[in-house]
Amino acid sequence: MYKKIIEDKKKDLDGAMEHFKFEMSKIRTGRANPSLVEDLLVDYYGTKTPLKQIANINVPEPRTLLIQPWGRDTLSSIETAIKISDLNLTPNNDGEVIRISIPALNEERRMELVKILNKKAEEARISVRNIREDIWREIQELEKNGEIAEDDKFRGKERLQEVINEYNKKIDEMREKKEQEILTV
Repeated sequence: MYKKIIEDKKKDLDGAMEHFKFEMSKIRTGRANPSLVEDLLVDYYGTKTPLKQIANINVPEPRTLLIQPWGRDTLSSIETAIKISDLNLTPNNDGEVIRISIPALNEERRMELVKILNKKAEEARISVRNIREDIWREIQELEKNGEIAEDDKFRGKERLQEVINEYNKKIDEMREKKEQEILTV
């Protein structure tokens, strides 16, 4: 019975991992990556629209992003959205495309990014911990209602902790890999 509860909640755990991956992809590593700007909201005919829905985003060189809007009339809106974002990037508009040069990271900025990464990893671990608490409450409720024995409750707790440890290990591995990317000059 407890196995089914754990398996059902794995979707939530996977969702927490996906969210962590998404958040990590937004952290700059000194290389151009479309995920840096693809979710920027651009004023598109009065509607806030993600950049990826109104333009192609390419990486022609390791430190350059090339944004090619589907309509030239959106160039200024895209340029404004990039300027007002917290990315600290300067767009160059040539009338047809927008080029963004990604500056090399200095040591101080790299350390800031590692701190941000560690904060995101901790948020992911907290999400996993909250899901663990929900599952544990459900298992305790089963035992309280007489649906499982006390021994099964503790077996469920052990199995639950094994699953949570696996997810925490994945978070740490992903964090370490991203940290290496950030610190690589």
